[in-house]
Amino acid sequence: MFGKRNKIDSAEIDNLANTLGDVAFFEGFTHDELRRVAELAEEVEAAAGAQLIDQGRIGQECYVILEGQAGGYMGDEHVATVGPGTMVGEMSLVEHRPRNASVIAETPMKLVAFDTKAFKTLLEEMPKVHDRVMATLAARLKKNAGPS
Repeated sequence: MFGKRNKIDSAEIDNLANTLGDVAFFEGFTHDELRRVAELAEEVEAAAGAQLIDQGRIGQECYVILEGQAGGYMGDEHVATVGPGTMVGEMSLVEHRPRNASVIAETPMKLVAFDTKAFKTLLEEMPKVHDRVMATLAARLKKNAGPS
């Protein structure tokens, strides 16, 4: 585990919902949808250098980056830098397979985390989340496959 984690109490749900409304991944969501996302989320802070995702391990949660940047690594090779609005770690939860890359915080970060149960609830209750996750997976699979 890394950084500081905060379960969100009911007084903070509206504040987080407002924050999520400015995050690209949740663009176009209604306030009620954003409140539901906030209810399922856990706020996380990570210091620069923290390992968010460990390649080869079974995924237990995924994250949406609110602030900061992280690097994606396959083995020792840097394959991507991701920032605010990006969801990371979802591929392992969808495919029920070990993580195919590591993700390391390059800067101090603020994220929202969804454990396996919360992520499944998001996919089932919110078609927008389902569609965006599937589009993200398709784009990553295409990129990982390389030129055809």
